[in-house]
Order: sequence, then C-alpha cells, then structure tokens
Amino acid sequence: MEFTKSKAMLERYSASLSTSNAVSFPMVISHGEGCWLTDLDGNKYLDMMAGIAVNTTGYAHPAVVKAVQEQAAKVQHLCFAVFASEPQIELAERLKKHVGQDYRVFFGNSGTEGIEAAMKLARYHTKRPYFIAFTGSFHGRSMGALSLTASVSKYRKGFGNLVPGVFHAPYPQPYKYPRTAEMTVEHLEYLFKHTTPPEEVAAIFVEPIQGEGGYIVPPKGFMQTLRDICDKHGILLVADEVQTGVGRTGQFLACEADNVKPDIVVLAKGLASGYPISAVMFKDSISTWGPGAHGTTFGGNPVSSAAALATLDVLENSAMDNANIQGAYLLERMKAVQQKVPELGDVRGRGLMIGLEFVKENKLENPEMRDLVQKLALEKGLILLGAGSHAIRLAPPLVITSEDAKFAADVLESVILEAAKH
Repeated sequence: MEFTKSKAMLERYSASLSTSNAVSFPMVISHGEGCWLTDLDGNKYLDMMAGIAVNTTGYAHPAVVKAVQEQAAKVQHLCFAVFASEPQIELAERLKKHVGQDYRVFFGNSGTEGIEAAMKLARYHTKRPYFIAFTGSFHGRSMGALSLTASVSKYRKGFGNLVPGVFHAPYPQPYKYPRTAEMTVEHLEYLFKHTTPPEEVAAIFVEPIQGEGGYIVPPKGFMQTLRDICDKHGILLVADEVQTGVGRTGQFLACEADNVKPDIVVLAKGLASGYPISAVMFKDSISTWGPGAHGTTFGGNPVSSAAALATLDVLENSAMDNANIQGAYLLERMKAVQQKVPELGDVRGRGLMIGLEFVKENKLENPEMRDLVQKLALEKGLILLGAGSHAIRLAPPLVITSEDAKFAADVLESVILEAAKH
C-alpha cells in the first residue's frame, strides 16, 4: 500500500497537534461507508475497531445522516444548563425504556465526563469519601476518572497526586492467572478490614467486561457478587458501560447478562454513532442533588441527541440481534484458529466485543506477535486495535454484514498463522 498523501498530512499533523496524541496508523482516513474506510491514497479497509467501539452504525448510515442534517437545520445548540430540547428529552425517555423507568439521566460529552459526574453524585448522595475500582480498569483520563483508571501506569505518570480516597482490587481473570471472583471478594474484604471502612465507601466502579484492560470477561455471577457486597454495606454500584453498553455485547447493557441493576450506569462511546455524548443514568432514589450541583455547556447537544435517537432506531430494529449473530460467528472462527496456534492463548467475548490474547509458553505475554498480527492485517485491508499489553480487540460496527465478518475472519486466520511462523 502507498501512503503518499497520508504521509504528507501526518507531517502537518506532527507540526501542529499535541505531542500527547498517539497516532497508531500510517494512513489518514478520507471517508467511510458501512464498515469500510478509505484513506487519502484510495486504500480501503474493513474497520474492526469502529473508533474504539464508537461507530455503532458504521459510517454514513443514512438514518443517522438524515437525523443530524435535519436537527442541524433547526437548532445546533441549546445550553443544557439553561434550555431543555425535544431531542434530549426524547432520548432520556428512550434510554429509560432500556435501563429502567426508575432512572434519571444526566447528559455529558464523553465517557470520562460521565465518570466524573458519577463520582460527584456518589459522594454527594452518600456523604462518603472513598471509591473502589479494579486493576486493569480504564475509566478515562481526566483527574477523577484517571484516579480510578489502572490499566497502564503511563496514563498516570507525571500527573502527581490524583483524587484521594481511591482503592483498587484485582479484577477476575479466568484465563491468565486464573484469578477468580472469590479471590476478588477476599481482597475487598481485606480492604474493608485494613484500609477502607465499608461504611465510608461511596461507590464501587466496575466495567462488566474490561475494555482497555484486554477485553476481559469475568466469571458469570461476578456482577451479582458485587451487587450483594454493595447492598450489604450501603455502597453504590457504578457500572461503567461506556464501551460495553448500547448493544455492543448483544444486550443493551452488559450487566443484563447477570440480571444486575446498578445504582449508576455510564454510557457514551456507541450511543450516538460517533457524535459526542454521554449519559449518566442513576436511580431516582439517589437523585438528591439540587439545581447547580452539577452542569454542562454542551452535554445533551440537540444534534448529538438526534444522532443517538437514530442510532437507537437502528439498534432496536436489527443491529443488536446482528451483534449476537456475527459475534458468535467470529468467536467460532477464532476458536478454530486457536486450536491450530498455541500462541493464540485465549479467545473470549460476548456479542461484538471479542478479545484475542497472544501468549508465549506458560501464558507469558506476547506483544510482539500481537503487533505483527496487526501489521500484517493492515497490509491486507483489515484495521485491528490492541487492548492491554498483548491482546487484540474485535469491536466492529454493529451493522457488520456476514460477508464482512467472513472477510475479517479469513484475514485474521491467515495473518495469525503467518505470524506464528516468525
């Protein structure tokens, strides 16, 4: 593949953009349609990362484009803190149909902003100072959310003291250690006994399936165990469904697999097919803060809300079912490859949230093979994204077709077999 035009654009990028940005790919995208992207040089790719699980309906979906155009022609912004808007109200009502009528909604702009709102609400309502999160977790990069994040130490490096009162417990990892849910409970009990009085813990933050940490699927019943612990001690359970929510796992919320109702749910990424929005949903019983306690300028933007409503239409019509169908196919194909390639140590997932973990002997991390698989796949027109130190995440748009899924599986099989020879 030639990247002449992309290279020139990336040189301009390097001269003007923040050095904190990490650009992983050699191309600059021009446009997309469905699940396919085209770069400035005319190269085409099947996108298996969807903007990190964001582009639920793929690219240029006619229903989303129409909704955005119509709303932009009416009014593009009304400050959420001052004006209500019809799309925002309708979106809140639609989300309650999926999550529960006993919830309220606060709209923001991003996942990390949603986590910040959840932290504030938890402290405000409980009057308690402490939070518990899990190792391997990713909750965002603003200072509060970063205090909860524990996926990669470099995210914290150089930022000094973060928000105090945050403690971490080990997340269950059935494959690698294995670390069971019982071990996590034992560690929580240890924290309660030695460092963190449970009656002073405001909330436990958890990803029902870890994203950045490697698409780790905990044992069934783990979320219910956390629910029981929270109920016992009066702690709020906060489900970070930023990456898992909005149909990604084949259900609207990943929590549904354990039939768990969190006190607070944070949605973002896939909610509006790429338009910036987050939704913090919390039980009506904990909505004890008053006007002015929290606010936002752009949250619940009418155009983003319109895009979210169109996304929900597509999701409810077919995309959520499609996530189960195509996800099952990809899992089956990758498990078949796993039987041929010992270095593909684990294949796991739910719906279209699938993790491939590459290892050496004794389950040692194998980032070299992971990176080679990504490189070889890109050369064959398949965009993949890493997760954790040595895994690949498969998180395509939920509208991926059977033909596209077969192309992805065929390319993956060929490049994994090729990488295993090196």
